[in-house]
Amino acid sequence: MTDCILHHYDFSNFAEKARLALGFKGLAWGAVTIPPVAPKPDLVALTGGYRRTPVLQTGADIWCDTRLIVRELERRHPQPPLLPPALAAQAEAIAFWAENRLMRPITLYASGMNGDVLPPGLQADRSAMRGLPAPDEATMLRAARRNAPLARAQIPQIEAMLADGRPWILGAQPTVADLAVYHPLWFLTARTQRLAFELSGFSRLADWMQRVRAIGHGRPQPMPAQEAIAVARAATPAPLPPSAAQPEDPPLGSPVRVRADDNGQEITQGELVHLAADEIALRRVDERAGEVVVHFPRLGYDLRPARG
Repeated sequence: MTDCILHHYDFSNFAEKARLALGFKGLAWGAVTIPPVAPKPDLVALTGGYRRTPVLQTGADIWCDTRLIVRELERRHPQPPLLPPALAAQAEAIAFWAENRLMRPITLYASGMNGDVLPPGLQADRSAMRGLPAPDEATMLRAARRNAPLARAQIPQIEAMLADGRPWILGAQPTVADLAVYHPLWFLTARTQRLAFELSGFSRLADWMQRVRAIGHGRPQPMPAQEAIAVARAATPAPLPPSAAQPEDPPLGSPVRVRADDNGQEITQGELVHLAADEIALRRVDERAGEVVVHFPRLGYDLRPARG
C-alpha cells in the first residue's frame, strides 16, 4: 500500500509537475487515471466538485492544486527538499510566474496547433469550466497565433537564467521552480513534435530540460478509481493543526464553498475545518467515499459562506 495516490492523466502539464515531484522524492504511488474531460464522477466523489488535474489523495485527505500538493509532499517526505528554506520564497515566486505568465500562452499556442490530436471535446470542456462557449477550430487557431509571440518572448528568458552555467534555475540544487518552469515547456511537445522547433537553438535550456526529465516519476502503481475511493472510505482524515484564521474569514465549523478564482465554475461545499496562511480545508461526506477533508491553497481560490 502506498500513502500517496495521484489522480491524473498523461498529457496534463500540471500532472507532469506532480509526477516529477513524486519522482524527486523517490516515492511509490498509486496512479489513478482520470478522464481529461467531464464527467469525472469518481474524482468528484472525493473532491465534492473540484475536477481539475491533478489531485493527490492521502487516505481520506484530498489535496487540490499542485502548489499545495508539493507542500504536502514536502511535509511527508522532507528529503530531498523541493522547497529548501533558503530558496523557498524565490522558488515559489518563479513558479508563480511560470504557471501564470509563461504557461497560459504556451498552452493556448500548443492546444490551437495540436487540436487534431487532442481528445474530442477537450476545448469545449475547458471553456465550459470558465463559463464560456465552446470554441471552433478557427477560434483555436487565432488564439494560437496571438499567443505564439508571447511564448517566444519568454523562452529566451529561461535560457538567460541558466547563462552562468548553473545546473538548476536557482543554482546548485533543484527546487520546485525547476518543475514549474519545465512543465509548460514540456507541454509544447507532450502530444506531437510539431512545435519542437520553438525550443531549438537554446542549448542550456535543452540540457536543463534533460536533467529535469531524468528525475523521472518514481514508482507509479496503476490503481482503479474504485480502489482509491475504497481507501478513502476505510480511512479517517488526519488530525489538523491549529488554525490561523484571518478576521475576514467565515467561522470554523460553518458551511462554506470554495472555487477557483479564475472564473472556475466547479464548487466544493463543506464544513470549514481548517484555515492557515495559505490553506483552506473543508470536511464533507460522500455516499461512496465517506468522510473526507478536501484541502485547497488560499491563493487562487475563493472562499465564501455557502449559499442557502
